[in-house]
Amino acid sequence: MNFQRGRQREELEINLIPMIDVLLVILIFLMITTTYSKFSGLEINLPTADAPQNKEQPNEINVGVTAAGEITVNKTALGSRDIESIAAAMRRLTGAGMEPVVIINADAKAAHQSVIDVMQAAQQAGLSHISFATQQAQR
Repeated sequence: MNFQRGRQREELEINLIPMIDVLLVILIFLMITTTYSKFSGLEINLPTADAPQNKEQPNEINVGVTAAGEITVNKTALGSRDIESIAAAMRRLTGAGMEPVVIINADAKAAHQSVIDVMQAAQQAGLSHISFATQQAQR
């Protein structure tokens, strides 16, 4: 028996408003609980490499840069750290024949400016072949 003859069946619908409210609450919760960190500096431990070491070449100039910023050219300490004196020491070691390779042996904690000064000195001395020495990675 159908007692509800005159009544039509109500159509079903999904109400999205409560779902949007729940999603907004979850979004606000995630925004509040998330920590945003700013990295003002990166910790970098350089240099290491896995490449095999080459035999010494006769046309090379070894420039050492210590952590304190002291500079040596072919194991001879320089009195000053200015670019002109480094370039003069490199020019003295440049001989006839092939252009020597400047190998920079910089300490991992050496100031970046010291290495840039050595590169500028090599440029002033007319030396364009520059390489960086690294140590074998510890396994």
